[in-house]
Amino acid sequence: MLDQYINDLPQDRKDAINALRKVIKKNASAGIEEGFQSGMISFHVSYKKYPNGYHCKPPAPLPFISLASQKNFIALYHMGLYASPELLNWFVDAYEKANVGKLDMGKSCIRFKKTESIPVALIGELVAKMGADEWIALYEKLYKK
Repeated sequence: MLDQYINDLPQDRKDAINALRKVIKKNASAGIEEGFQSGMISFHVSYKKYPNGYHCKPPAPLPFISLASQKNFIALYHMGLYASPELLNWFVDAYEKANVGKLDMGKSCIRFKKTESIPVALIGELVAKMGADEWIALYEKLYKK
């Protein structure tokens, strides 16, 4: 499923998605694994690390970061940005300092309309700032009923 998703992308999107996958894998903590969830490339907390899974979809692993090629942009969803004001503030400031254009962002979604202006190294820094253990603790504190 994952390989087919990537193979079906136009070359510029394929290159950008693969660059993002590479930097996420390089900077993700132990316990984060790649897969395919909700029609997107997913970096989620492994069942071995967190057997409870995602409360919204109990048979699914706990999502953390996802990548998607949408009609007009590439989307990177980072659940930590939604859950941690400190991480969000750091990222908004770092993005501005990276001087790659205006930040186009929703609650957890960062949208990149131009593949050539994706700050891949900054995304690596973002991934490294929150590990699986920190995400699980924050998730359980804020969302787990």
